[in-house]
Amino acid sequence: MKKMTVIGDGGWGTALAMVLQKNGFDVCVWGPFPQYLNEIRATHENRKFLPGVALPEAVSWTADRAEAVRDASLVVVAAPSHYFKPVLSSFAGLIAPETPLVSVTKGFDEESGRLMTDLAREILDRPSVAALSGPSHAEEVAREVPTAVVLASTLPEEQVRLQEMFTSGVFRVYTSDDVLGVQLGGAVKNVIAIAVGACDGLGFGDNTKAALMTRGLAEITRLGMAMGARLDTFAGLSGMGDLIVTCGSRHSRNRSVGERLGRGESIEQIRAGMEQVAEGVWNCVPARMLARKYGVEMPITEAVYALIYEGKSCMQAVQELLERTPKPESI
Repeated sequence: MKKMTVIGDGGWGTALAMVLQKNGFDVCVWGPFPQYLNEIRATHENRKFLPGVALPEAVSWTADRAEAVRDASLVVVAAPSHYFKPVLSSFAGLIAPETPLVSVTKGFDEESGRLMTDLAREILDRPSVAALSGPSHAEEVAREVPTAVVLASTLPEEQVRLQEMFTSGVFRVYTSDDVLGVQLGGAVKNVIAIAVGACDGLGFGDNTKAALMTRGLAEITRLGMAMGARLDTFAGLSGMGDLIVTCGSRHSRNRSVGERLGRGESIEQIRAGMEQVAEGVWNCVPARMLARKYGVEMPITEAVYALIYEGKSCMQAVQELLERTPKPESI
């Protein structure tokens, strides 16, 4: 069997490891903490990141980087965006040059605003790195709930090869060559989901949520177009699809953060009680930075940044959004 390696033992990495193992591959998952991996081996459960899901015994777990990627036919990078650069840097020189890489991390590099495939290409000296994204909560993928995602690569033959590796009877994979657009949708939707959660925390209704999601998608699309992505990508699974699931699901950590902000909790209180990562808390910083760099208006993103980093109240942010100068509806 071909060996597939997943870098990152979080919920999403674990769920994709299960998809690949079910498809008949020999799967190895790398995680940074040997003691916790021992627990996973003993219990066949990823208690922290995917509780209640029985993991297949055939999946192997290791904290040894060289062992993890040795003889790998594919490497899937699932480290959170906050840790993506240092984690992948620790694998430099260990992954064979011909081994294809797929980033499944949704977010930006906080310092530079660069996307994950750009970082991976630079760190590992690769001409191409693919991206997989879409409406795909790990909790549901691991339980084989029917899911559709999109895999983007600049290489047509790689698109088809990777599509075949991941596709199953319950995990449908579409292809795209818009690597930039597919990643932008997955990164910025987490920021919009915080705003939608705050709407719930304040006790507002469906009208408000629909407005935030629709205008949030307009913000994502404006930024994407300014950066060179394709318009149609944002109407697809990695744009509108991922935004819908992240803003509306009980599984969404970003929506949950916003809801708690809306109820009056501070961001410090929220962070202190979170085991898993809410990418939007970090990624509103580079999203705002990119909006200003490209001269793109993103008022919802600005509002979320102000909630988290400037101490603005949710009601004040709502009032300021509503009092903006009226204008025609447009992207």
